[in-house]
Amino acid sequence: MRFIDYLLSGLVLFAFGLFLLIFHPIQVIAFRVFGPRAHKHSVDILNFFLTNTLLLQGTRMQFRFLEKPPTGRPLIFVANHQSMHDIPGLIWHLRRYSALFVSKIELAKGIPSISYNLQKSGAALINRKDGRQAMTEIARLGTLIQEKTYSAIIFPEGTRSRTGQLKEFQPGGLATLLKKAPDAWVVPIVIEGLSRMNPKGNYPLRAGCRISWTVLPSFDPREIPPLEVTKHVENMIRDYRRQQWGYSD
Repeated sequence: MRFIDYLLSGLVLFAFGLFLLIFHPIQVIAFRVFGPRAHKHSVDILNFFLTNTLLLQGTRMQFRFLEKPPTGRPLIFVANHQSMHDIPGLIWHLRRYSALFVSKIELAKGIPSISYNLQKSGAALINRKDGRQAMTEIARLGTLIQEKTYSAIIFPEGTRSRTGQLKEFQPGGLATLLKKAPDAWVVPIVIEGLSRMNPKGNYPLRAGCRISWTVLPSFDPREIPPLEVTKHVENMIRDYRRQQWGYSD
């Protein structure tokens, strides 16, 4: 591993942790004094800075929409998952859609800024060892995005792919969201390059990598048999990876 990777990773992690510490009291004040809208703005700004910490190691980033998702209706963003560094970019670039995460419950305690946001934003906090609790939380999130015209983000692989190879998508979470948010459209997102930058989820990060988030065209899931929606999204992501980068997964 190159010395430069260790050096620049240290800068990235220092800056990342510093922003988490700085914005934790900002979030608390924003929520308690000014309310949920101000809290959301503080989280958006935090994630702008977290995303751009990767520039310290020469990472080249691209976030693009092949087609802008519709507004005025709930949306469910469905993405593959390669690294914890996937998430700040999603929050920042999808900020206009008020997107809430399906997240493992362990992250809701002990992490400055991140845990507080998960607790207060309305995210679904799931216990992966308790299927009933997980589905109840996801159902609550589906009801919330239907009523408030918010959006949800779900990673149906379940856990991040440390190698970058796409895992089979699990249908339960998306199916539950769609059942509780019948007006929602589904928006696939392809995440690429973060598994090379953050190999096997370990450190140091690799300097000078190219990473991307690509938002594919959205679709009305009511046009597809319910049991086939998750597989349709998975195939859209697989096909895009195959066309753009030659993957055979």
